[in-house]
Amino acid sequence: MEAPNFTLPASNGENVTLSQFRGKYVVLYFYPKDMTPGCTTEACHFRDHYESLTDLGAIVIGISPDSIERHKKFIEKHHLPFLLLADEKQDVAKAYGVWKLKKNFGKEYMGIERSTFLIDPNGQIVQEWRKVKVNGHVEEVLNVLKRAVGSNK
Repeated sequence: MEAPNFTLPASNGENVTLSQFRGKYVVLYFYPKDMTPGCTTEACHFRDHYESLTDLGAIVIGISPDSIERHKKFIEKHHLPFLLLADEKQDVAKAYGVWKLKKNFGKEYMGIERSTFLIDPNGQIVQEWRKVKVNGHVEEVLNVLKRAVGSNK
């Protein structure tokens, strides 16, 4: 399945379009909110495995509904080496089917379902993870990426 293309503002001050990364693998992960415990742990796991992911030719991109200003603080506080994109209108989250009705402490609200997509150099989704549990997730992404890269050699 082809990954929905999009353009969003990025933490580096530029607009980023998914299709500009054609020719590379993209690890695209959606998370609910900067500075929250689960999202911080997930971002730090991607940070800690960043070199292994990029050594395999992958680009790592995080997306949440937070503003660019909040993303910049999150990156600075946790030394994140990858771009975070601001999907403030949730258009990209909706395109990927990760904007969902959630329940927490008896309240219902719309929010991001933590999800990751591995997109191949041709723009095809080769693997998706939905309702991600943070612990062990990045290692699983790395293992699938290794197999994908190996099968394309």
